Amino acid sequence: MEQNKIILSENEIPQKWYNVAPDLPEPLAPPLKPDGTPIGPQDLAPIFPMELIKQEVSQERWIEIPDDIIKIYKLWRPSPLHRAYALEKALGTPARIYYKNESVSPPGSHKPNTAVAQAYYNKQEGVKNIATETGAGQWGSALAFACNIFGIKCTVYMVKVSYQQKPYRRILMETWGAKVFASPTDTTQFGKSVLAKDPDCPGSLGLAISEAVEVAATHDDTKYSLGSVLNHVILHQTIVGLELKKQLKLAGEKKPDILVGCVGGGSNFSGFCFPFVPDKLKGQDIRMIAVEPTSCPTLTKGPYRYDHGDVAKMTPLLKMYTLGHSFIPPKIHAGGLRYHGDSPLLCLLVNKGVIEARSYNQNPVFESAVLFARTEGILPAPETAHAIKAAVDEALKCKATKEEKCIVIGFSGHGHFDLSAYEAYLGNKLEDYAYPEEKIKEALKDLPDIK
Repeated sequence: MEQNKIILSENEIPQKWYNVAPDLPEPLAPPLKPDGTPIGPQDLAPIFPMELIKQEVSQERWIEIPDDIIKIYKLWRPSPLHRAYALEKALGTPARIYYKNESVSPPGSHKPNTAVAQAYYNKQEGVKNIATETGAGQWGSALAFACNIFGIKCTVYMVKVSYQQKPYRRILMETWGAKVFASPTDTTQFGKSVLAKDPDCPGSLGLAISEAVEVAATHDDTKYSLGSVLNHVILHQTIVGLELKKQLKLAGEKKPDILVGCVGGGSNFSGFCFPFVPDKLKGQDIRMIAVEPTSCPTLTKGPYRYDHGDVAKMTPLLKMYTLGHSFIPPKIHAGGLRYHGDSPLLCLLVNKGVIEARSYNQNPVFESAVLFARTEGILPAPETAHAIKAAVDEALKCKATKEEKCIVIGFSGHGHFDLSAYEAYLGNKLEDYAYPEEKIKEALKDLPDIK
């Protein structure tokens, strides 16, 4: 009898997060100050609670998950692993396709895996307010949800184009008590400076980060929270891949042949894949494919070097693939993938050939998303649809070669608040933005002279 879902019990929720740092092929390049000198924990203390700083620099392979966090995780964890039988049949592929469904969380994505942890550690240190940014709104929704649980005030700077495209994400954040601003705003000094130059600026994650960091740095009662990129964020997301390992074993799979996930800053993909990195480094034949938009091709087109995480250069220098901190990407609907940089941990593994990267345009991505919705019944987020497109391509290759591979999709979130994007696609009005080569060249001129 076919088993459509592989479900773990709540007692099987992992009790520890996995830290990939000690298993990397080489040590991670350290974060730097603008003058090129290393950053210490004391430099991060004004914007992050100390426990998260410790996790950021930890070389411990396993870090205990506090019981209070696990209790909240149980609202949606463990998340189910689905076998995509209907999609397999539609493609006529001998491949076995699975998807790890993170859309079952209250905010509808993987983001609360770290939002709950970050809110918890802020609460432990007596923090009253947290400022953050959000692209498509999934991170802002998750942090608003987590802050509401712990009684912390939450301020969200939402990229203006997404604020306009996704009003229901804003309403969800406000329902959980957050204040939401369309970034760039006239409420911060940096926002004012941007609007003075370009009153119609559509915003970017780099801009929104600058505004949120400014608020945290200038208010003693406020800390900053980031939804991707940083090591401690990746750490919290590994609960996804750890559950997946158990579920694949229950499904009778010896290993995944191909893991595919979308990449904006890297937290979803890394949390999904990193628990499998030690297996690959020990010789297991596992392909890990990171998928991004052609209009924001950080891993596929960017140089691997030090850059700032934000436009105002308030954040530390991180060694990563980057399109330049001043790069403003086109107005694609996958707002969570419109970031100029990526997780340094992920970038190192891409640089060393452990992880592959590829990019797609909007319309082919939505074609795969609609196919998925019409076969599996769940409407994917535009970000998630990038991973589905890659999985479809790999499954069709298996059809041609008659290989029965195990393909697993990191299903990072649902698209219930993205119906305007689907309306545009179904009405043949969805634009495929050209690769912004000139804009990227211009942004790369502003990179710091540290490689």
